Amino acid sequence: MTPELTSLTLAALLQVLQLCLYSVAGQAQLGTKTALKPRDDTPMLTGTPGRIKRALDNHFEGLLLFAIACIVITVSDQSTPLTTTCAWIYLAARVLYIPAYVFGWVPWRSLIWAMGFLTTTIMLFSILI
Repeated sequence: MTPELTSLTLAALLQVLQLCLYSVAGQAQLGTKTALKPRDDTPMLTGTPGRIKRALDNHFEGLLLFAIACIVITVSDQSTPLTTTCAWIYLAARVLYIPAYVFGWVPWRSLIWAMGFLTTTIMLFSILI
């Protein structure tokens, strides 16, 4: 498996961990009864559970582009030291983004997000060069 696919797999597992964290925090705030019923009227999470949810949503958005980059790099056999480094930086940025968002690390949260986005963008451009 390429380093890019390894980092993608770990990023997906990080998303699973975030989903579990969100589920526990959301249920603690809203209660089991609310968690078990249909989401016809989605209740708004506030405070830490709300920030955990927004960090999770952000990961869903970023993971799509990162997955495209990793898969195309692997399928087209274009893995390089640059793409490998970018993949690991992306993963580190996503790990750091969770506490940065949850605890409101300003301006670090935005800088960490930008690092993950930039590395994904570099990977995508490297495919075309």
